[in-house]
Amino acid sequence: MSTTQGIQSSISLDEFVSSLQKFRASSFDGTAEIIGFLHEHPVRPETLDPYLCWDKQHYTRNLIDKSALYELVAICWEVGQHSSIHNHDQQNCWMAAPVGRLLVQNYRTLFEDVNAGYCNIAASELIEMNSINPVAVNPSEPVHKVFNPREFNERAVSLHIYSRPFDQCVVYSEEQRTCGIVKLNYTTEFGKPSDTAI
Repeated sequence: MSTTQGIQSSISLDEFVSSLQKFRASSFDGTAEIIGFLHEHPVRPETLDPYLCWDKQHYTRNLIDKSALYELVAICWEVGQHSSIHNHDQQNCWMAAPVGRLLVQNYRTLFEDVNAGYCNIAASELIEMNSINPVAVNPSEPVHKVFNPREFNERAVSLHIYSRPFDQCVVYSEEQRTCGIVKLNYTTEFGKPSDTAI
C-alpha cells in the first residue's frame, strides 16, 4: 500500500521545481518543511535525464535551479564514487536519491580551526538514502560525506537542495586531522556544460 502511494505521489522534475519555488523564505530556515516535501513528492527518475552528466573519474554536480533562497543540484555517482568529508557553510541541506541508493556518513566535530587548518572529527551515524528515504543534514552536526559503495553495483543520482546558495565549503581529513576551504563548481548549469567546470 505504501509503495503504491509513493508511486501515485511521484512528480516530474518540472513539477518539483515549480513547487519548490513557491515555498516561503521561512521554509528554508528549519529542516522539517522541506524534508516533508521530499517524502511526499519523490521525483520521477526519467524526468531528470536532461540534467544528468556522468564522469568515470569523479561525481558530477549539475545545477537545475537557483534563486536567492536555494539551489537545486543533481549529483551523478558512478559505482564507487564518493564526496570528500565536508560541511555546508552554515546552510541547510536536504538530499534525495531518485535513482539508486547512497550512503551518508555523518561526523561529529570535536575540534575545528579552519584558519590553522586543523580539526578532529569522529564518524557517527551512517544512513542509507534511497527513493523512499530522503535525508536532511543535521544543522548542529553538518559534517558528512556521501558515497556510492561498490557493493551496491549501480549508478545513483541524488538531488540536493541547499538553503541559500554558497560557492565554498570546508573539507576535512579524518586521518590527517586537517581541514580547509574549497571552492565549489558545477559540471553543468541548466542542462549545459558550465564555464566553471574543472
